[in-house]
Amino acid sequence: MPVIPLDSLDDPRLNDFTRLTDVALRKSAGSGHGLYLAESALVLERALRAGHRPRSVLALARSVDQAVALVGDDVPVFTADDGVLAGLTGYALHRGMVASLHRPALPPPAELLRDARRVVVLENVADPTNVGAIFRSVAGIGADAVLVTPRCSDPFYRRAIRVSMGTVLQVPWTRLGDWTSARAELTSSGFHVAALALEEGAVDLRTLAADPPDRVALVLGEEGYGLTPEAVAAADTVVQIPMRHGIDSLNVAATAAVAMFALA
Repeated sequence: MPVIPLDSLDDPRLNDFTRLTDVALRKSAGSGHGLYLAESALVLERALRAGHRPRSVLALARSVDQAVALVGDDVPVFTADDGVLAGLTGYALHRGMVASLHRPALPPPAELLRDARRVVVLENVADPTNVGAIFRSVAGIGADAVLVTPRCSDPFYRRAIRVSMGTVLQVPWTRLGDWTSARAELTSSGFHVAALALEEGAVDLRTLAADPPDRVALVLGEEGYGLTPEAVAAADTVVQIPMRHGIDSLNVAATAAVAMFALA
């Protein structure tokens, strides 16, 4: 398919980029499991390497050849001069391109747990910035998969993908059901459930790390409120990071990084 020059952003073929929110993209009709947006050549390359299928690309003139090289001749690449694309409010156009891609089907939890030894469970983490930062730590420090609860922010939201530097597209992840089914799934797969929470009697993270179970699921809760009572009740061990100077906790993304490093 040829490169398609534009002189206006009103073209309905650009709806993925100009009119649809993250939520609308997720529910986009005729797209199977929905769509998501990937900004920059680096993130698009990681998406393609993960097997995700592009629908279209919007590229600055200087990035057109690179976009075509990545997606091939069968995917439409829309382009315009910088002045036209500057009207696409909210997009970091200095990254050169943004692509619309089809979301893959999420695997069942058992599939991700089968060969894993370290997994991270995110309960109701609402900020996509934190979700993206956690995925980047998972990729860099080391965990095998991420499991998210139904109320957790979508890892495929544009900001989460951007903050993660595209690692959201590399790290295996899926959604869990309620805690009754989630606990049963983790236990049947041989995981020790370690919940990070400010609870009386919690074990020092260093104690758990000194003799860690073979398989550990680290459970982290939402910003401010922490884990729900159901999540704490589902844990085999409640864990705390030792703190100083009267500080009782870290940001959830920092907590995830510290705990993963201790147990890697």
